[in-house]
Amino acid sequence: QVQLVESGGGLVEAGGSLRLSCTISGNSFSIKAMGWYRQAPGKQRDLVATIYNSGHTIYADSVKGRFTISRDNAGNTVYLQLDSLKPEDTADYYCYVYTDAVTWGQGTQVTVSS
Repeated sequence: QVQLVESGGGLVEAGGSLRLSCTISGNSFSIKAMGWYRQAPGKQRDLVATIYNSGHTIYADSVKGRFTISRDNAGNTVYLQLDSLKPEDTADYYCYVYTDAVTWGQGTQVTVSS
């Protein structure tokens, strides 16, 4: 089993930046992919970005060119750099890892004011 702890959310003005972190503990050697989803009030949870063990990354079209996913060399922390933030980026952001199942973090709130 793995456990995830997120940090880095907050309130920022439009055009600003935040960096989210997700620290992974437990049985992390079986992780195949990790990344971030987000869920705005009243909406479904949507994929933001994923990074695979190969290093390949994918992004939602709405965040391409503005958000960057990365991880540390040990693979114990995954980051999401959020630049050029827009009010529509306001949501709870959830870290996840995929082994043979998906494990979720507790979420961190990002609020972008106009």
